[in-house]
Amino acid sequence: MSKTIKSIVLSEPENIFIKKIPYPLKPQNHVLIKVESVGICGSDIGAYRGTNPLVTYPRIIGHEIVGTIIEAGDGLPENIKVGDRVIVDPYIYCGTCYPCSIGRTNCCESLKVIGVHIDGGMQEVCSHPAKLVHKIPHNFPVEQAPLIEPLTIALHALHRAKLIPGEHVVIIGAGAIGLMAALVAMQYEAIPILVDIIDSRLQHALVCGVPWVLNPEKDNVKDEISRITRGRMAEVVVEASGANQSIQASLDYASFSGRVSLTGWPKEATQLKTNIITFKELDIRGARTSAGEFQEAIELLATKKIDSTVIVSKIITLEEIPSMVKELSQHPDKYLKINAVL
Repeated sequence: MSKTIKSIVLSEPENIFIKKIPYPLKPQNHVLIKVESVGICGSDIGAYRGTNPLVTYPRIIGHEIVGTIIEAGDGLPENIKVGDRVIVDPYIYCGTCYPCSIGRTNCCESLKVIGVHIDGGMQEVCSHPAKLVHKIPHNFPVEQAPLIEPLTIALHALHRAKLIPGEHVVIIGAGAIGLMAALVAMQYEAIPILVDIIDSRLQHALVCGVPWVLNPEKDNVKDEISRITRGRMAEVVVEASGANQSIQASLDYASFSGRVSLTGWPKEATQLKTNIITFKELDIRGARTSAGEFQEAIELLATKKIDSTVIVSKIITLEEIPSMVKELSQHPDKYLKINAVL
């Protein structure tokens, strides 16, 4: 009888369950990973709801994957061997198209994201390209380690905006990525202003040390930013919510010659006042996933410069993932971040 493993499968939108699948076969340039922990991401919830047009079904979900190498493959980095704990880079690129040729592999013309375009890592053992794994310290708490991947998203948004010390950065959206962007901004000696409509998230951000929080339903955000920045407005704005209205507001929050980094993914097109972009000479930059940020993310969390425990709301088991995905779909604001330990 062939060996099987457990996996988390979406057969179709809103139908998620644990399924036994055959033990994975490994191509020559892949590694086999005994999965130890996974994170539940917004993209997993979108796949469950059926709102992500890139997802096809049936699909094993999950792209925030941590585990131990149990079988090596061609292309494995020299510093990694069997027995090492790694986190996967879930963005599989071709390496030959124009974006790949200039190092922007996250913009690969044929990019495949595990758990979206192809099967993901919410399974007891997974196969993954050997070149796309990053070693993490064995003393790094395994239940916190999946947070490395979403931290790369926050880092990429700030890098795209070229944030420097002393600048004010308005971050719209106080979810896990927005809060981590604010905490990183403080590490960069910048001044974050976090904007969200959920008071509990803003209060949590204050406890985490974020100096300024604003709620558009209670505050005149534009006036408050002007007051905080002494009339200049924010040199950098990071839009991490994906809400159309917030994307539009980002132009108002930015200073003259400001930079706007768009990392939230709106469900539909957003109309922008291009006269403001021209008048202020704003730089508008997309920030899609990440490219080259994994080592910095590992260092920030491993050294506790960013405290993972203030981001991860709850730790669950593999068996609890289907019910938690359903709960997060119904109550997306109840938790900041959920990880599962297998």
